[in-house]
Amino acid sequence: MRATPLTWLLVLLLTACGGGGGGGSSAPPPVGNLPGLTDTTVYSSAPEASLPGAVEAAAVSTQTLTANGQTLSYTATAGHLIARDAAGAAQASVFYVAYTLSGADATTRPVTFFYNGGPGSASVWLQLGSFGPKRLVTGVPETTAARPFTMVDNAEHLLGQSDLVFINAVGSGYSQAIAPFTNRSFWGVGADAALFRDFILRYLAVYNRAASPKYLFGESYGGPRTAVLARRLQEAGVMLDGLVLQSPAMDYNSNCAITTGKGCNGFLPTFAAVGAFHRLTQPVPSDPDAWAANARSYAEQVYAPALQAFISGGQQAPALWQPLADLTGLPVSRWQATLNVSADDYRQWLISGQLLGRYDGRMKAATGSQLAAEGDPSSTWIGGSFAQGITTHLRDQLGYRNASTYVILSNAIQHWDFSHAGRALPDTLPDLAAALTQNPRLRVLAVSGYHDLATPFHLTEIDLARVDASRVKIRNYAGGHMSYLDDATCIAQLADMKAFYANTLALRAAADLGPERRTLEARAVIAVDRAGTPQKPGSVAPTNERAFQAPLRDPWVPPQTMRAQ
Repeated sequence: MRATPLTWLLVLLLTACGGGGGGGSSAPPPVGNLPGLTDTTVYSSAPEASLPGAVEAAAVSTQTLTANGQTLSYTATAGHLIARDAAGAAQASVFYVAYTLSGADATTRPVTFFYNGGPGSASVWLQLGSFGPKRLVTGVPETTAARPFTMVDNAEHLLGQSDLVFINAVGSGYSQAIAPFTNRSFWGVGADAALFRDFILRYLAVYNRAASPKYLFGESYGGPRTAVLARRLQEAGVMLDGLVLQSPAMDYNSNCAITTGKGCNGFLPTFAAVGAFHRLTQPVPSDPDAWAANARSYAEQVYAPALQAFISGGQQAPALWQPLADLTGLPVSRWQATLNVSADDYRQWLISGQLLGRYDGRMKAATGSQLAAEGDPSSTWIGGSFAQGITTHLRDQLGYRNASTYVILSNAIQHWDFSHAGRALPDTLPDLAAALTQNPRLRVLAVSGYHDLATPFHLTEIDLARVDASRVKIRNYAGGHMSYLDDATCIAQLADMKAFYANTLALRAAADLGPERRTLEARAVIAVDRAGTPQKPGSVAPTNERAFQAPLRDPWVPPQTMRAQ
């Protein structure tokens, strides 16, 4: 996509969305003749970069996790799989890290695919910040922890419920296009989702996971990616059991920070939550949930109509100035200046001489300080530690080494084709609705932080009200965009996720997925994978039209593995 004014506006507003910040890459690790896998390929995140070819290889190691009085043994796999198009041509070498519970039955063991957003962000934030076996302890919202952050066995891990696969989009991590494709070939709403589909199909085929319950977990831009990806996977015959949307940006057209002329009423409850945290509201609430409910009601019943009249050329509403000041902590003089206060204005205006975090409005730094210099203290605070943490984790713990730079954030957003379904900016709620229609057992869990000034929780609620509410659970917590970084919230969010997995697995059982249905899903994975996987002796034939159009070519060769000691 050409660098139009809209593109540059999106770059300024959404850079690193769903992925923290503090620099675009980690320092390259040393390469040596050590156990595990030394990958000598040189990777690039440049738009026109491509690999002449690729090998499926991974470092595989046996690890243990000790938490909550229990020790789990799991296998960690770090490396590449090749995603192929419908004709069987190699598209990209996709870098992933998988954590799988040792000794589990693959036919019944769930598998969850995780990815951050951006666009252009690696999935290091979810991998080392959320529910994997290792976690960096950030101490947010405080900025007093020693950096780099300590990496610990994660007491709030999800391995008890599911195997975990963290996928890095093309141009991030160590993922790169394969010629004749370039990285830019996959930098757009549709192309990106199609590539993720093709990677997941390859993973399911290689690791014999066609019969497993399947989940997607997408953060920020990963939310709209999930909607489109779920639809495309199910169109390919791969039925899903659950979708987790972490601080999603489902409809770019509804966000006043992106689309000009929109009212920012969806942000008002977040302003109220942030103002209350900084004890600037009247009153300072003792019950954050009740305060948020009150702010939602005011935003929709009072503020939104007045704001729409103001945007349409009407007069200010003086009667609202004091109630808005009491609700948000922002002085009356600011509401007098404009009734349509943006998130960026709020971050700069709420506390004189301080800049609030965009990803987490609870965090702040003195204007002009090093922590505020990059424009978002909540992003700068975590960036360097995550960059160092992923390098250490891959090299020293998982045995995967490469001399290239692990790209935390590429410049994909500057080239991204945001057009989708006839609109210049994506609205993926129709895709989510279609995915739900395709699959009666599919359910959605949407999780957000009350203090997220990038993708505000109430805007997510407004967006998701457009799909079947009986199949969507919404949970909000104290915290920012990456709500799981908050130690207390991580516990609460994990409890909700465990309940979500239990409920969706019960729905799966009630749907009576017997041998015949499992065979149909296995057929779809085998047929659509196109990675040169022939039908093994005794296997079934393809069952969908796309499968018949995708001839299977080369003999099946499993990825090369080298076991880390």
